[in-house]
Amino acid sequence: MSFSSDTKAELCRAPLSKRCCAVAESYGVLLYCNMFSASEIRIMTSSSDFAERLPKLFRKAFGCSFDSKPSFEVKGKLCFSISSPETVSQIFSAYGYEKDSILAHHINLGVLEETCCKNSFLRGAFLAGGSISDPEKSYHLELITPHFNVSRETYSILLELGFSPKDAARGGNYITYFKQSDSIEDFLTHLGAPVSAMEIMSAKVEKEMRNTINRRVNCDSANADKVVLAAQEQLDAIRRIEMTSGLGDLPDKLREAALLRIANPEASLADLAALAQPPVSKSCISHRIRKLIALADQ
Repeated sequence: MSFSSDTKAELCRAPLSKRCCAVAESYGVLLYCNMFSASEIRIMTSSSDFAERLPKLFRKAFGCSFDSKPSFEVKGKLCFSISSPETVSQIFSAYGYEKDSILAHHINLGVLEETCCKNSFLRGAFLAGGSISDPEKSYHLELITPHFNVSRETYSILLELGFSPKDAARGGNYITYFKQSDSIEDFLTHLGAPVSAMEIMSAKVEKEMRNTINRRVNCDSANADKVVLAAQEQLDAIRRIEMTSGLGDLPDKLREAALLRIANPEASLADLAALAQPPVSKSCISHRIRKLIALADQ
């Protein structure tokens, strides 16, 4: 199963205890489903958990059942529909709609006065028209509806709840989305999916740890490359001195530094300083090496 499916499965375990919240959740489902019109209501989903929840949800909210339900033995999209004029009218009336006169869907905010009902509405919207990416790959959660007004009003509800979503249009649909992991975690917690929110937090921590390790490895590798290049430059200078005037004429301290570098071609200056007899500071050995390079240049 995908992370999106797992998240919807967790949301579907939320109890249907209050009728007002069932009405609000159904509202989100209807405004974000495939079709919510005066002639037909049609809800399609690939989530078996959502498909199991839908009949119970509509019974709790409206005391009605679907005219057509899918066979759970069929793989792929599962379709629920209501075409009975009486049932459609009953559902429209629950939200203060006149089904024969409605031109464009709006959200009746009177149905969503309580915070619990707002959260239930958003849960229904996500179950019917939402998706979330795998946090191991990216952070993206979106709600998609074919109704422009609904999208704008959902945006306002989210602002009221303290969120800062973004919006866009794509292929005739309207999208409200989040790209920040913190916002997605809070959103899922509001909806009733704390386990999925925790999984995003864990994925984020793992990513940060991997990035930190990679940065350190890259930094260590870059430093090692610098040490090798510097040592090669020093060896080249010492070889030039050896081929011209020889190392025997060098002062004792410079000759010792040259011999240490020849014997330890990949060692850092700190390592060479520790190998000197007696041991000296890194700045001291660095000073001697610079003198050798200056002599070679002369």
